[in-house]
Amino acid sequence: MLFIGIDLGTSAVKLLLMDESGKIHKIVSKEYPLRFPHPGWSEQDPEDWISQTMEGMKELLSECDKSQVKGISFGGQMHGLTALDETDQVIRPAILWNDGRTGKEVEYLNSVIGKEKLSKYTANIAFAGFTAPKILWMKANEPENYSRIRKIMLPKDYLAYRLSGVFSTDYSDASGTLLLDVEHKCWSKEMMDICGLREEQLPKLHESWEAVGTLKPEAASELGLSEDVKIIAGAGDNAAAAVGTATVGGGACNISLGTSGTLFISSRKFGVDENNALHLFAHADGNYHLMGCMLSAASCNKWWMDEILKTKDYAGEQAQIAGLGENRVFYLPYLMGERSPHNDPDARAAFIGMSMDTTREDMTLAVLEGVAFGLRDSLEVARKIGADPGRTKICGGGAKSALWRKIITNVMNMKVDIIESEEGPGYGAAILAAVGCGVFPSVEAAAESLVKVTATEEPDEELVKKYEEKYQKFRKLYPALRGKFI
Repeated sequence: MLFIGIDLGTSAVKLLLMDESGKIHKIVSKEYPLRFPHPGWSEQDPEDWISQTMEGMKELLSECDKSQVKGISFGGQMHGLTALDETDQVIRPAILWNDGRTGKEVEYLNSVIGKEKLSKYTANIAFAGFTAPKILWMKANEPENYSRIRKIMLPKDYLAYRLSGVFSTDYSDASGTLLLDVEHKCWSKEMMDICGLREEQLPKLHESWEAVGTLKPEAASELGLSEDVKIIAGAGDNAAAAVGTATVGGGACNISLGTSGTLFISSRKFGVDENNALHLFAHADGNYHLMGCMLSAASCNKWWMDEILKTKDYAGEQAQIAGLGENRVFYLPYLMGERSPHNDPDARAAFIGMSMDTTREDMTLAVLEGVAFGLRDSLEVARKIGADPGRTKICGGGAKSALWRKIITNVMNMKVDIIESEEGPGYGAAILAAVGCGVFPSVEAAAESLVKVTATEEPDEELVKKYEEKYQKFRKLYPALRGKFI
């Protein structure tokens, strides 16, 4: 049997073909544009997701026995507001997870409705990227579009809808809307009232491994697949990545260095961080997880390399770097504002500490270190509430850098396990498809069977000490600059 995992990312869709033993047969990636119509805004045309996914699937399946494909599942960028009208047409470009336009709405939710009530209703407080503030923004700024809304979907769920015709989502992705009662796994009546929504405008909820339907005849015909191919609910990208790294059950940890950066800690118990600096979401394994999310991670390095240094030789730039823990330059990684733990959409990136002898390598290293320090901020919150994992898995594009892994290991003072497949959300999605098709009895059983650790990065005592000193300086910089960003 073969299973397709679809990672619907911010800049591209990555498609993966996996068999029941966990072997990856082929990977295809298709890019699409990201639009910034105003400073701090971030949008995409959902039709780009569909066209590129369909083209990618045709390429993915071009050399395999299509009759062996039994299931398709997803790991998708979270929080994106995709609104459809009564004719199922997309009303406006999707407002993405890293969009920062909802400052007024977030302030209203957190201050007028109140963080305590929001946490009671949803286990979380409002952040600029969440879906509910975007709905309120649309209501205030685009009332004609808001009045046309008949269906509200998340990005991966719109893709599933186009493939299956079924209006659905999963608990992990729904957790990031600020519309879900995470503890009781149902839509929050209070939040629907606040946003002026009816429950029929929201998708039916499923566990991540559950089949929501099968391929529509026209989709099956275009792809050359059977109409019996199951469409599995899937998960938000970080929960899917956690499945793909076997970060399941209780107390496991995963760090993702993708466009955004996340610290993900799985939990069998429901338990809210009293300051709501970390998110508490449902997990794709049926349990829960704590998550700290920074909006710019590998995208910081991409910006620095592509836009500033004007080079694509990422490895070459890092090869010249030496003197870890001795860099006097700091970088604040807030290109798109920041979510965890600062919740400040107006925060911006900055280099601090440069002098006449500062080199290109110093600044490149500062970018890598700044992202690691930003993730450490979330780890410190987790540690305060008793979640202190001694080791972590790592995935995402940034995880391919041995230098960056070493920095993460020593900044966090954690063992970092490198796994055989670094495909994160796509691999996790394929695993969910296998579970949904009955190959494994549970997500935990599947992940533990298929995910293999190939190496472990161990902290270096001297380097840990140097980075501890640097981190204590780093953590004072944002508070000193807060409110002064232009």
